[in-house]
Amino acid sequence: MTESTFSTLRIDGQRLWHSLMNLADIGATPKGGNCRLALTEEDRLGRELVSSWFRDAGLTIDVDQMGNIFARRAGSHNDLPPVATGSHLDTQPTGGRFDGCYGVLAGLEVMRVLNDLSITTEAPLEVVIWTNEEGCRFVPVMMGSGVHAGVIPLETALAAKDRNGDTVADSLERIGYSGDILMGSKTFGAYIESHIEQGPVLEAEGIAVGAVTGSLGLRWFDVVVTGQEAHAGPTPMPYRRDALKRAAELIGDILALADPYQPHGRVTCGEFDLYPNSRNVIPGRVTFSVDIRHLENETLEQMEHALRDICSKHHEPGKVTVELQDVQRVPPTPFNSDLVDLIRASSDGLGIPYRDIETGAGHDAVFISRVAPTAMIFVPCEDGISHNESENATPEDLEAGANVLLHTMLRKAGIAAS
Repeated sequence: MTESTFSTLRIDGQRLWHSLMNLADIGATPKGGNCRLALTEEDRLGRELVSSWFRDAGLTIDVDQMGNIFARRAGSHNDLPPVATGSHLDTQPTGGRFDGCYGVLAGLEVMRVLNDLSITTEAPLEVVIWTNEEGCRFVPVMMGSGVHAGVIPLETALAAKDRNGDTVADSLERIGYSGDILMGSKTFGAYIESHIEQGPVLEAEGIAVGAVTGSLGLRWFDVVVTGQEAHAGPTPMPYRRDALKRAAELIGDILALADPYQPHGRVTCGEFDLYPNSRNVIPGRVTFSVDIRHLENETLEQMEHALRDICSKHHEPGKVTVELQDVQRVPPTPFNSDLVDLIRASSDGLGIPYRDIETGAGHDAVFISRVAPTAMIFVPCEDGISHNESENATPEDLEAGANVLLHTMLRKAGIAAS
């Protein structure tokens, strides 16, 4: 294939959009979003639909012990490790139509257009669907890719329970995705993940593509504040051991701890559990999550020290205690510079404006970068909103990002001589 012919290759943007909208019918919410929690019936239906599209495209499918799905398109040299792309299909409880799904279906569209044009790559290509990226039903987050990369032990992941006591292992069996491919036996020559930005930068600057150079580090904690339950009426205020009052004081301090560490400092308290959660009982225990992030590991360490100091200040043995529990740690992650260069070159070759950008969100690419050369392609989303039913992206931007993915994968995998 000549360079001039190569430069004309494009995905079918309308087909990509229709696939996204068809998938969005599964687990659709009243406000136009999606609820497909990991390893639920809705997740199963989404997997089945996309797997049927994989098969229609002539891809062969494998499923590993974590339920990760690998769909392969053969190359002319199948002894070479595949050039892979993908993301996830699970969503937040009030999630959108593009987070994760775009990365999977952009990969599928690459395979479809190569079929349309009878193009064979030198290295094989793969599209991957990772299990439980969101981490909202089962913790830890980015579970399937984390186990694949050896960051999370398989036994730990399979034993993880949701709030109802259901385990990952049982859920995989129930939906029929407890596969037999051994963890870690799948290897990649490269992994390139497409995703909506989930932030406001690209849209604000009118830029269609972000070449993602790396990811902020994150640390997750649970804070457990323990007092004593008592009757709301007979217990005077000075005699109370009110866990919620102490938690409210704590949260105010915690939510301010990132202020000195801008522009990359982040702190969020997003999940709360109140016990006994009764209208006329003083709360005896409050558990809530803390999520801190930064681009530099040294600064992330300083933020954690600040968090520990805050918790220590509010800890009062014998009255109301504060315990900080580690949940998950992901260090700041630079992506492969050669792959980032290919994304830049592909954007230039297509005449698509781009800029370098970092990701503040966790993605499967962060864990996969530990075992394969990895990079990401971002496209704008409306108002930077994600993890929300109003999450939106334009067909034109999604098409642009998928075209950059197509050209980047072809540059990496090579096109076989006809």
